[in-house]
Amino acid sequence: MSHKLVLEAGRTERQYWRDLWRYRELFYFLAWRDFMVRYKQTLVGVAWSLVRPVLTMAVLTVVVKLGKLPTGTVPGPLFVFAAMLPWQFFSTAMSESGTSLLNNSNLLTKVYFPRLVMPVSAVIVSLVDFFISGVFLAVLMAIFRFVPPVQVFFLPLIILMVFAAAVGTGLWLAALMVKYRDVRFIVQFLVQFGLYASPVILKTSMVPEQWHGLPLRLLYFINPVVGIIDGFRWCLLGGDNLIYWPGFLVSTVVVLTVLVSGLWYFRSMERTFADNI
Repeated sequence: MSHKLVLEAGRTERQYWRDLWRYRELFYFLAWRDFMVRYKQTLVGVAWSLVRPVLTMAVLTVVVKLGKLPTGTVPGPLFVFAAMLPWQFFSTAMSESGTSLLNNSNLLTKVYFPRLVMPVSAVIVSLVDFFISGVFLAVLMAIFRFVPPVQVFFLPLIILMVFAAAVGTGLWLAALMVKYRDVRFIVQFLVQFGLYASPVILKTSMVPEQWHGLPLRLLYFINPVVGIIDGFRWCLLGGDNLIYWPGFLVSTVVVLTVLVSGLWYFRSMERTFADNI
């Protein structure tokens, strides 16, 4: 009696997640490859992961000074960079994971592996950049002789929150971009607009509680990056950088919703990727 072996991409949810664990080394391989390619044949190598956030911080610090925006007891550069760090991670991870399937189209059409590996590995690469930039933040805090408050021990939870937000958003964009190529232009707009729609140069306390009967500050936290930036400043800067807890809860719910729905939509579209790529 002859036996036939059928290779099928995740016939059941249980098999799919088991496959994901079996292909765990692919996470490291793709992340390492993308990281090396990103800085290959560059003049200063991985230092480029610092150039963009530092230059952006310098420009926005000038805006804060000229606009006389309040930063409390925190020096302007430190106030801005503590917000730039999570925003840069989220925006870069969102863009890179969104294009991950298209950039690896040759793999998609040749071999089977859980496609979830691609967008998540792109987020991991951005996480490495995040930690490199975090070293500069530590140096900046040392220069200003700024000691983080005791709640700095909650920082890993906020990092996990921004990681989840990046993965969830990246899964949505990656799946949509395979079917609709013009989504990449929407991503570019989101990155540019998102910087100004997030509290990088201002405190969320400056947003009024009510506006024409609408809970404006609470609605502002529908943008999950708002709650994440609030959390970063609370953990790293303390002082009068307090968390607006109702808003932070809204951002947390949005992150979880985006992550769960992103996983659902990505899995529902996964079988069509090779046909539409």
